[in-house]
Amino acid sequence: MAEDIVSGIQDTSPGVEPFRQVLERHGLSLVRGGVTTLQVNTGYICNLRCRHCHLEAGPDREEIMSRGTMASIVSFARRFPFRVIDVTGGAPELVADLPFLVEGLAPLAPRLMLRTNLAALSGALLEPLLALCVAHGVVLAASFPSTNPTQADAQRGAGVTENGIAVLKRLNAAGYGVEGSGLELDLVSNPSGAFLPVSQESAERKFRQDLLRKWGIRFNHLYTFANVPLGRFRTWLLRTGNYERYLKALVAGFNPLAVERLMCRTLLSVSWDGFLYDCDFNLAAGRPHGDRKVHVSDVGDLPSPGAPIAIGEYCYACTAGSGFT
Repeated sequence: MAEDIVSGIQDTSPGVEPFRQVLERHGLSLVRGGVTTLQVNTGYICNLRCRHCHLEAGPDREEIMSRGTMASIVSFARRFPFRVIDVTGGAPELVADLPFLVEGLAPLAPRLMLRTNLAALSGALLEPLLALCVAHGVVLAASFPSTNPTQADAQRGAGVTENGIAVLKRLNAAGYGVEGSGLELDLVSNPSGAFLPVSQESAERKFRQDLLRKWGIRFNHLYTFANVPLGRFRTWLLRTGNYERYLKALVAGFNPLAVERLMCRTLLSVSWDGFLYDCDFNLAAGRPHGDRKVHVSDVGDLPSPGAPIAIGEYCYACTAGSGFT
């Protein structure tokens, strides 16, 4: 199922130093280390249509992982010793066969993560999926952009924050985010516009204080990430005339220390239809691992340390501030 492919993504923009060039100027290279993490993108279906989404996920997307592809991924994970398996989307909660995938992957890695936007985890889906996650000790990584409901709803939709708070309270009641429970609840915050996030340390301190004071909610860790100029966010930047200014802000925020810890060095991403990518952003950019579409069922070995990683100007988002680690 291998297929040659040519990327249509441009690596440079006027006035922006190419990412490869800035690496060379700092005496750095971006190549693979040992692969320890498998990221599984279950598809682009989502109940939200967030402005910052690099995948353009939404309610009308039909790209959804089939049970057959899930079985191929479980077989793939069984053949290789991953330390972490990270299940993402879209909104994985909306994929009907997600329990099949979780059950299959849970015994195969010490750490199984499930990313959630919280809004899709509510209603009838919440209790059975929560019970499954508790039973397998699944780490939940929840998108929660701000403790200010007005600001968060502007990014994700009216009423989404109120719903997310209710879900977080239920997760706490089940033990998630509670010290000593062994059930990890992490939050992820992205800026609402064309600017970089505040420092992760100060943001975590504020989130912890605000959530506990306002709603009695606890969590384990907060991660702040810059929005990646791909997909719907790229379209919004171009439409509002912010694209070049935002790229320049990412370039100005380049942190050489973040390069060594980038997730793409140790991560292998699998698309909803079972093909390999270096990361979820290269998936969004249509740039498969090794510049060839290879299905998980055809993989004989993991990428070797030192293997190249496809890069582009959007990589600046992963090296700004704390970076994507």
